[in-house]
Amino acid sequence: MSQRHRNQEMAPLPRAELRAHAHNERHRIHSELHLVVDAVQHGVDPLDATEPGPEWKPVHHHDAEVAIEKSHRHAFKHWKTKEWKRRKTLRRNRAMAWKAIGQAL
Repeated sequence: MSQRHRNQEMAPLPRAELRAHAHNERHRIHSELHLVVDAVQHGVDPLDATEPGPEWKPVHHHDAEVAIEKSHRHAFKHWKTKEWKRRKTLRRNRAMAWKAIGQAL
């Protein structure tokens, strides 16, 4: 059986709390960027201004194994790309041209 809900200390935060925390973080970064823009407009050298970075990330952004697993889940689907049939014929024609050059040498 799943052990996920047995210990309340290990239970993940409710979705509403996570969304609120992420919203507050985005708001903080936006406010600090506004202060940086004001400072640059009032004479501070742009290279001396420090850009704000994220101070909080959801737990799933910290786990490298989760990120690797998610990257494998979303395989590239060539048939969902724009004009994939045309690209296929272009690649085929290019390969045939390279073969012809190779045989000519």
